[in-house]
Amino acid sequence: MNDTTVTLVGNVATAVEYRETATGGVARFRFAVTARRWDRERGLWSDGGTSFYTVSAWRSLGANLAASVSVGEPLVVHGRLRVREDERDGQRKTFVDVDALAVGHDLARGTAAFRRAARAEPRARADGEPRPGDVPSLGPAPERDPWTEAVAVAVSGSAAETQTETRTETAAPGAEIRGKAGERSAEHRLVTTS
Repeated sequence: MNDTTVTLVGNVATAVEYRETATGGVARFRFAVTARRWDRERGLWSDGGTSFYTVSAWRSLGANLAASVSVGEPLVVHGRLRVREDERDGQRKTFVDVDALAVGHDLARGTAAFRRAARAEPRARADGEPRPGDVPSLGPAPERDPWTEAVAVAVSGSAAETQTETRTETAAPGAEIRGKAGERSAEHRLVTTS
């Protein structure tokens, strides 16, 4: 099959609508991609035109997307491109759709905490296929997640308290760095051992 695959970087423009169908759940939303160009004369980035795409995500990807994404969030969408023409109000219009294969938050513009989806045991039909609605649900976030703690440390600039044994190594005497408020402190590196 000769599909055209694309990778788009942009923002969620509408609320994610999730619904069950006979072939499985589907999530749909509009996705806005704005071109950015460097303006040499002004020395600034400027926004170009915005393109809008309708993104569809099926089955577990759709369920996870509906549980994880809201309007305005920056995403990276990878999927199959489909261009179709339709007649509405007596005029021919062109629509651009993307059947998503993978979707994730754009980590160049913020942080995200990943939670693995809890998979229920599939209840197979007589023909061996899973039933519609057998989609994974997000489990509760773990009580103590090392990745979340690492992000908290990176964002806040202070070491989070951990339950594991830690050891601190100090830089050479006289080596110092300045903190956020300009105060002086010896450089430390947190090393976690299990």
